[in-house]
Amino acid sequence: MKKIVFLIAVIFNYVTANAQDFQGVAYYESKTTFDSDFGGRGREMTEEMKKRIAERMKSMFEKTYILTFNRSEATYQEEEKLETPGQGGGGPRFGGFNSSGDYYKNVKETRFTNQKEVFGKVFLIKDSLPKLEWQMGTETKKIGNYTCYKATAIRSVDPLDFRSMRPRPPKEDEEEADKPEEKAQDTVKRRSPLDMVETPSEITVTAWYTPEIPVNMGPGEYNGLPGLILEVSADKTTILCSKITLNPENKEEIKEPSKGKEVTQEEFNEILKEKMEEMRERFQGGNGRRDGGGRRPF
Repeated sequence: MKKIVFLIAVIFNYVTANAQDFQGVAYYESKTTFDSDFGGRGREMTEEMKKRIAERMKSMFEKTYILTFNRSEATYQEEEKLETPGQGGGGPRFGGFNSSGDYYKNVKETRFTNQKEVFGKVFLIKDSLPKLEWQMGTETKKIGNYTCYKATAIRSVDPLDFRSMRPRPPKEDEEEADKPEEKAQDTVKRRSPLDMVETPSEITVTAWYTPEIPVNMGPGEYNGLPGLILEVSADKTTILCSKITLNPENKEEIKEPSKGKEVTQEEFNEILKEKMEEMRERFQGGNGRRDGGGRRPF
């Protein structure tokens, strides 16, 4: 009996050690499409202006990310690339916002930490992982050498999620045509960049996962399926795995970001809204000043 108990203990310790030592690295190509006619307002732009905006949007929304994961933790980071000459510099930013950041998640503790930068200020967003009610399907397809199964879910969208923003139809242009006395002032407000976009409240997410890699992981905030998620289609964004290495020879330490002002997701959204309001005011000639020139600090 002692020998049997000892053997069970040895097997348990071996399995536990292997589970803790397991690691994988997956590369994902992320692409977000955008309206090249800018919601019908393309006629107001020169071809050169359209070209510059399209190039900038491409650099913002076509990126490679690296998911480093074990059975309970993962980091999701943008792959570092040398900047192409003539692209304007500044990194992955839109109006001063860092569009990527270091993302850490712990599926066992159902929480995440996202390090982001806004106008030179670093924030540490700590909150619970969003829970998706996945509808499991029987449809399959091959992604590389892996057989993947389809799952879908409805996800609420953050109003400040640039990936799902879309131009508003320029209906006001026709409605205000008969009001010349108001047109000059209203046109400035109507054509503010932040007033020209809208975000849906919900989107459908389609994921393809493989049980051949039995970990509850996926790119970014996605997880919750009985296998590694290799592809995600969410509104205008597609994230596709291009390469996987399991148990690499040189394992990397999965580190949770620790530098920055700690806030919840809701608190960070309020900060973003404030900064976007300042951008709106500067665009409209207010120079982002309030109450006699004061500017709200972070």
